[in-house]
Amino acid sequence: MANQERVAEACPARLFAGVATAVISDNLDRLPGALGLRPFHKGGIMAGPAFTIRTAAGDNQAIHRALDAFRPGDVLMIDGGGDTTRALVGEIIAEIAQSRGAAGIVIDGAVRDAAVLARSDFPVFARTAIHRGPYKNGPGQLGKPVSIGGMVVQPGDIVVGDEDGVVAFPPDLADALIRAVREQEAKEEAILRSVRDGTYKGAYAK
Repeated sequence: MANQERVAEACPARLFAGVATAVISDNLDRLPGALGLRPFHKGGIMAGPAFTIRTAAGDNQAIHRALDAFRPGDVLMIDGGGDTTRALVGEIIAEIAQSRGAAGIVIDGAVRDAAVLARSDFPVFARTAIHRGPYKNGPGQLGKPVSIGGMVVQPGDIVVGDEDGVVAFPPDLADALIRAVREQEAKEEAILRSVRDGTYKGAYAK
């Protein structure tokens, strides 16, 4: 087995680096996906296992604890209950997470320092930006199932995010899903080639 394949086997999320969320969603019956979130960074595709965090509304104490607990390559999945009255993450937390090897941050809530985040290639997704800072009183939980934009995420689920949004799925689906994704990518590329060379006949695209 090639070294790249061994790495992918050890971390199935690596299989989805560079894979569009739209194609993943198509092959998950278009069901999973976080609603109401948007990227605040420069762009690019994020992929990694979920490190789940629950916070009290407007409180980021649990996020600070998570910064000492996640593993490099993890995506910090923060269930802030959709509250947008206070920012849970800003420049400093994003910088710490990036420096410690996080693959990205997804927040069902708000961020601040939006201008700084927009200049960074470190993936950050949230509902909105607001200047008001968080409380740090708790409570909060790490490593429990969370709901992010209506999408239930289990610890260790594979998370992929890009300009279109964020999707998560269990790692035991990875092998079959990546095969289906590659088949769809090849089909769509063939359709695009036919459009460009004038031979497109209106074949249905999945």
